Amino acid sequence: MDNQSILSKVDHTLLLQTATWGEIKCILDDAVKYNTASACIPPSYVKRASEYAGDKIKICTVIGFPNGYSTTAVKVFETEDAVKNGADEIDMVINLGDVKDGRFEEIRSEILQIKEACGGKILKVIIETCLLSEEEKKKMCSIVTEAGADYIKTSTGFSVSGATLDDVKLLREYSGKTVKVKAAGGISSFEDAEKFIELGADRLGTSRLVKIINKEREG
Repeated sequence: MDNQSILSKVDHTLLLQTATWGEIKCILDDAVKYNTASACIPPSYVKRASEYAGDKIKICTVIGFPNGYSTTAVKVFETEDAVKNGADEIDMVINLGDVKDGRFEEIRSEILQIKEACGGKILKVIIETCLLSEEEKKKMCSIVTEAGADYIKTSTGFSVSGATLDDVKLLREYSGKTVKVKAAGGISSFEDAEKFIELGADRLGTSRLVKIINKEREG
């Protein structure tokens, strides 16, 4: 797979707490330049980003990020606000405490409510695989499928580790055919990216691949 084909599956990402508008503009410019799937940025920048980029690139943002323990009402409001401000794609974090407590109906209900708030925009559900047991991951595959989300996503990139090949393989195997897989966190080379794609990842959350291409071109 050539590098451009891989970049077309990348959500070019900057979610650091200290991200400035100048840095966000660079992310947007590079996302347009390399025709990535989207630019994934903090909610506070969505309106400006949408106005700046227009229809040149899809704008993705995060909800309940990174810990997932906001109330459902707060997450729904965040989603509605993001969509109103111009977000094309929503990456939400589940309540991991509810997973540990076995409150799966509550998780399903939350995803359904956020899906409705998306108003037809793409919804990706972050389950933070590094904090879940194998059985919990399998259960979340079922819940995300039943709730009608578009993607199941491995990681926020803000926890103890990011995507692994084994996790992507598991998510692809146990999620329904209607659900795509997004791998995020720690993807640092085109070789790794291609392995994730071969195992079933339809999207990759990373900023490093664009940085590699920029460095090569500068050199």
